[in-house]
Amino acid sequence: MLLAVACATEENGQVDGANGEKKGDGEVFTFAMSGLYPPFNYQDSGKLTGFDVEVGIALAEKMGMKPEPVSNPWQTILAALESGKFDAIIGSMAITKQREKKVDFSDPYYESGAQIFVSHKNSSIKKADDLKGKEIGVVVSSSFEKVAKEYTDKVVTYDSDVTALQDLLVDGRLDAVITDELVGKHAINHNGLKVKPVGDPLYTDKMAIAVQKGNKQLLEKINKALKEIIDDGTHAKISEKYFGENILN
Repeated sequence: MLLAVACATEENGQVDGANGEKKGDGEVFTFAMSGLYPPFNYQDSGKLTGFDVEVGIALAEKMGMKPEPVSNPWQTILAALESGKFDAIIGSMAITKQREKKVDFSDPYYESGAQIFVSHKNSSIKKADDLKGKEIGVVVSSSFEKVAKEYTDKVVTYDSDVTALQDLLVDGRLDAVITDELVGKHAINHNGLKVKPVGDPLYTDKMAIAVQKGNKQLLEKINKALKEIIDDGTHAKISEKYFGENILN
């Protein structure tokens, strides 16, 4: 698939998008996510909701802007941001060196771990080393895809973590899924999915908000607003609503 990515230019600390607009310099703050990642972001009666959405709304209010959450396929979300389709990604995106080459990241707005999940009937996978040569499901273009390939070349990619977790219950489909520990726990506790975690998280990710490379003005506004919602308790309140705990650190 050919993706039209505009050549961005920097002017007064801002970046021009594909349509010539300076992103993040208007009355509307448009932020994107997959919309397939409950409880962080998902569709409810045709409306985007979840932890990421409420954080984005709170940030927009602090910045004096109107919030506009939008969904975008995860595998093209970075290219869409670079082309100026929206102002930022607030979609539980982990900071990685590869992504830092393409976008600028805000301060982290939560931390979580990469967790192995298996069917509740699975007794053969008890630790990470047991994944060697197994069929592992992950979301396409996620940081989990890279770690899965360290254990096996049998990696099956999905558009949704929930779909991958559900496939654990289909005989002969998957041996394990690697996804965010909070996403898996939500599927167990709120959706009654009969899967279970294996061991401790493989590693911990810092999740941050991505903006176009070089858009210093918007990044500063976001970081200022993020500090404000953390300091005044708004972030903790949203976190408690969805997870019953503060997931900032």
